[in-house]
Amino acid sequence: MNPVIRHAVEADIEALANIYNHYVTATAFTFDLEPKSIEERLEWFAHFSLVGKNQLLVAVKDEVVIGYAGTGKFREKTAYGTSVEASIYLDPDLRRQGAGSLLYDALFDSLASVDIHRAYAGITLPNDASIALHRKFGFHPAGLYREVGRKFGRYWDVQWFEKDLN
Repeated sequence: MNPVIRHAVEADIEALANIYNHYVTATAFTFDLEPKSIEERLEWFAHFSLVGKNQLLVAVKDEVVIGYAGTGKFREKTAYGTSVEASIYLDPDLRRQGAGSLLYDALFDSLASVDIHRAYAGITLPNDASIALHRKFGFHPAGLYREVGRKFGRYWDVQWFEKDLN
């Protein structure tokens, strides 16, 4: 059975934190260095809504949150207002089973009527699975930031991708 995709609710916070914190402690896919507390995730969650530019969707299978995808502010300056940054995180044991595609399908459908011109995604390299998913959804390379972040005692490159949402 495919996971159910829905907007995230506050009751999902612990599961969202657990998924994200795996990537904080075990990978360079996020440049956070310390796991996020429930309080920090609640503050982050407050930036999302059911409509508009900043949305957060979850994939739920057998009543367990197995992943999430969302859009948030791309940059602070006002002229960036029609751009968003997209991100997606999946339970590491349940990747490559279609939940990422279902999440992005639903997310971009939900954003179709919103005044957004471009979506951007930064992918720490190497990450072939994430690149493949983003390319599947129409993202294309927009630039490479070489050795932009240091984690686990080394520097990492980030490939930026963009998607036209008009």
